[in-house]
Amino acid sequence: MKFKLKGLSTVLCMLALWTGALSSAQAQNMAFNDLKPLRIIVPFAAGGPIDQTVRILAQSLHTQLGTIVVDNHPGAGGNLGMTLLARSLPDGRTIGVATTATQAINPWLFSNLSFDPIKDFVPITLMVKVPNVVVMNTTRAKALGISSLSDLFEYGATHPNALNYGSGGNGSAGHLSAEILKSEGHFNAVHIPFNGAALAQMALMSGQVDFNVDNLASAAAKLKSGQLLALAVTSPVRSNFLPDVPPVAQTLKNFDVQTWWGLSAPANTPSSIVAQLHQAFVQALTDKRVAQQFDQLMSPAAPSSPEEFSRLIQTELQKYQSVVKISGAKVD
Repeated sequence: MKFKLKGLSTVLCMLALWTGALSSAQAQNMAFNDLKPLRIIVPFAAGGPIDQTVRILAQSLHTQLGTIVVDNHPGAGGNLGMTLLARSLPDGRTIGVATTATQAINPWLFSNLSFDPIKDFVPITLMVKVPNVVVMNTTRAKALGISSLSDLFEYGATHPNALNYGSGGNGSAGHLSAEILKSEGHFNAVHIPFNGAALAQMALMSGQVDFNVDNLASAAAKLKSGQLLALAVTSPVRSNFLPDVPPVAQTLKNFDVQTWWGLSAPANTPSSIVAQLHQAFVQALTDKRVAQQFDQLMSPAAPSSPEEFSRLIQTELQKYQSVVKISGAKVD
């Protein structure tokens, strides 16, 4: 009788352990479906390419991850949203979008940044990597006899301070890209900052400025209509979206200035949860329908491992330290 009781106790103990393990696994799966919604902080206003790509992912992952809330927190060049993410609970229920601006540029522009771009976040995956494009008003380019990037460099070198360019503001991607062009192309051009890339493009169209380094997606329609002339893309190779336009690297060796964004979690988020999130989002980013929607925004999906995304952030952070210094840009 004692033997039977002892055996029964052993069985009950093993059953309890098995049930506990099952409950733990179920809880891990339930974390994304039956608990509070997954919140994705977008540190920019709704409607732009970053916001749109996040909403595409959220919609595609609803069945797998449950309710997903896209939470826009624009302000201070993306710093407000990233500060909120850095201070969120590392429970896997709040993640956010890390970008070129917030992780690589802003640390050198803002003297009192309220987060550390490396220590305060855990990368999940890269989402998008897209080049900018050097553009001129077609009529203006013809008047100046410029039809290539080399022509732009030569004109700027032989006509000191005759050229100017617009950007969405001090420290913006367009500003810094143009400053690298000036430095490596050995020519002069005066920077005219505007309150946003849209106004900078309007200035280019009206002839107020000579050239811009514009977002590929925002310039696409006017390139197609012939109002703008594309001189080069800022990726190391040609873009599938502008196959006839050469890369800057064809003229300036190793030139590579691209816009990117991806997903990160607050520091100390458990690695098991990061792994689950990574698997889910990479699966969505490699889905053909999602990729097609990204392509329509001229924001090609570029999923990566967390380690690859981490290395990209660190490399870009180091690169933009010298770029910001060359530009002389400072926000505070």
